[in-house]
Amino acid sequence: MATLAEKPPEQAPVTVRTISWSAIAWFGILLIAVYYPILNRLVAQWSNDEDWTHGFFVPVVASFIVWRRRERLLSLEWKPAWWGIGILVWAGLQAYVGMLGAELFLQRSAFVLSLLGMLLVLGGTGLVRELSFPLLLLPFMIPIPTVVYNEITFPLQLFASSVAERSLEILNIPVLRDGNILELASQKLSVAEACSGIRSLLSLSFFSLVYSYFFDSKVWMRWVLLIATVPIAIIANAARVTLTGVFSEIDPSLAEGFFHEAEGFVIFAVALVILVVVHQLLNFVYHRWRPEAIVPKEQKLA
Repeated sequence: MATLAEKPPEQAPVTVRTISWSAIAWFGILLIAVYYPILNRLVAQWSNDEDWTHGFFVPVVASFIVWRRRERLLSLEWKPAWWGIGILVWAGLQAYVGMLGAELFLQRSAFVLSLLGMLLVLGGTGLVRELSFPLLLLPFMIPIPTVVYNEITFPLQLFASSVAERSLEILNIPVLRDGNILELASQKLSVAEACSGIRSLLSLSFFSLVYSYFFDSKVWMRWVLLIATVPIAIIANAARVTLTGVFSEIDPSLAEGFFHEAEGFVIFAVALVILVVVHQLLNFVYHRWRPEAIVPKEQKLA
């Protein structure tokens, strides 16, 4: 007996979003042209200031994340939010005031605000919401104000020198501390701003967010790892100062030059490993408390 063939279900029509690429190109070129002098000096500081060399990676990583989300961005319904013009005006005034007062932080943060305003005008709040994480990364490329920088580095210098003093005493190495200066039998070691740990703290904070984004889908994990970078970076730097004191007793030349710089890279690598270990321990505890949060392999492959 012949049977009627079942009619295949109708597929939902694919909605094609129209995006004004000419408007995106025009806004982008205009933004770069207006802020070129500010961005040029910013890149120069990345090149000359070792505390901010990670600034080169910030726009690259942010752009890569945007590229990975390109299909989701193209599928959005771009609805311009015209109140973004207000943010553009505010950013322009902020940049102008920053140039009058020679305040670099105001000028550079105005660029991020202008980018935010441009995205609102082009695609609205939905577009900004989808790009919230790469936008969150951009402030890591802007050096913090000098006043704030000094307020952070000096306590870190004192803490690192204090921990190093206690550690060297435990190791039976004679040491006398005067502020951030450690006086050993062989020489005096000054814990300068470069040895305060601010460099590793800034770089490790940026890395923690990028690492958690690519290796963990839980949003709260990003903030937990970001907070964890503070004690990790501070303790790692204190260990570096201690090791410098130990090595200087063996050979004073080991406390400076290439060996001292290489020691900093090794300690930073150790801090990265500690951060990864902390992440694995947090996930272990989380899955023990919430076993239903573990996704079966079959579902991952589906």
